Amino acid sequence: MLDELLQRVRDYSPRNSETDQRHPEAAVLVPLTRSDDPELVLTLRASGLSTHGGEVAFPGGRRDDTDPDLAFTALREAEEEVGLPPGLVEMVGPLSPLVSRFGIRVTPWVGVVPDYVEYRPNDSEIAAVFAVPLRFFLETPREVTHRIDYEGRSWYVPCYHYEHYKIWGLTAVMIVELLNVAFDAGIDLEQPPQPSVKIIRL
Repeated sequence: MLDELLQRVRDYSPRNSETDQRHPEAAVLVPLTRSDDPELVLTLRASGLSTHGGEVAFPGGRRDDTDPDLAFTALREAEEEVGLPPGLVEMVGPLSPLVSRFGIRVTPWVGVVPDYVEYRPNDSEIAAVFAVPLRFFLETPREVTHRIDYEGRSWYVPCYHYEHYKIWGLTAVMIVELLNVAFDAGIDLEQPPQPSVKIIRL
């Protein structure tokens, strides 16, 4: 399963909107564990942070002037935030960049990590590191969808609840793109979900 998934990501051509080029850049690492039942590694950001405090996110942050590219940014930030050595990560390929509500252009980079890593969260930035089986997002029906109006269009973004964690917003959009690329999941963010799903307008 994992090898086919990774090949699909390698062959994928992300959407790249020229209009987003005006925004400051950032990158996140989308870590997938190398196992028969791959997991996504996520973080819970510290509640006191000025942006996205208390929210679930992939490890990452803004690009430094000295970063040669955004893949480097994602690896550097993952090491700073959760103590993940860059040498343990097999970088696979990027997903489509997204603009956050703070006006930051964020590029996700999918990378493979060992099945077991002793993560060391940076207490000033990260409250917790946890993993979610990738199949959870395929098998668990969404109960809530957030409607986000952006640049004259409405987007219907799933909100996932795993244990006591709420996975939503930009992170959920990245996960949906990964599911669509890797599994042909067919999750359409531009169409409202079935009537049984509650829609909350943000």
